[in-house]
Amino acid sequence: MSRFTKYNFHTHTYRCKHAGGTEREYIESAIKNNIKVLGFADHVPCPFKEKGRVSGIRMDMLTAPEYVETLRKLKEEYKEDIDIYIGFEAEYIPEFYPEQAEMCKRLGCDYMIMGQHFLSGEPGVMYTGAETRLTERMKAYVDSVLEGAATGHFMYIAHPDLIFFTGDEKVYRSHMRRLCEGLNKMDIPIEINNVGMSHNRNYPTPCFWEIAGQVGNKTVIGLDAHNVGDMENMEAYEKCMELVEKYNVNFLKEPEEVLPYMERTKNNIQRN
Repeated sequence: MSRFTKYNFHTHTYRCKHAGGTEREYIESAIKNNIKVLGFADHVPCPFKEKGRVSGIRMDMLTAPEYVETLRKLKEEYKEDIDIYIGFEAEYIPEFYPEQAEMCKRLGCDYMIMGQHFLSGEPGVMYTGAETRLTERMKAYVDSVLEGAATGHFMYIAHPDLIFFTGDEKVYRSHMRRLCEGLNKMDIPIEINNVGMSHNRNYPTPCFWEIAGQVGNKTVIGLDAHNVGDMENMEAYEKCMELVEKYNVNFLKEPEEVLPYMERTKNNIQRN
């Protein structure tokens, strides 16, 4: 318990259509496990242009105000017990991103994190975590993350090692070093993903975290909670901490080390 996280900025809600549990259940679980700062970052809605087109893995645009309002009420209700913040997890897809960023500004959200699940608008496109040996796809992933990070709108990069590249390891290392160095230069933290660890996904990827440790990227652990069990998986968290220790990762342990990045993000979104 003593090593378990004191903060989590990566929490989903049922609105994304692939998560369960209520906001209150997540909050109560966080308090029980001595988490001091809890951020909700459900999948950002996508402003599709085609009539009738909807996503099966994110809330609809009309649902976003209710999401924010619900969490604001809970933030006030639990203010003596835990600090609650409201954000979105978003891809950087230029076709949709300006409208999504404007929505975050209009709703007064606290932050966004980038989770680059797709390189173009879904549904019907290849998931970034699908296995690929294509060098051009590896390059496109890194290019898009760096381009999105340069907007200054993202607090940190969620599961930066999501890309499931099984081609030449030299190619992987070259592009991931480029990613780590670019994000480090912009002073944007990256995330070791707890749910990826607990579900034995292709991420967290040891090779990536070896590079991040060498580069010195500031790093958080995100629970990526899609149910209350994800909020309490200390076994997976310990495995994430083993990566931190093995590769000498620059881990941001305290909430106070992470919150300035949220404030910077909020200011940048409100200015633009």
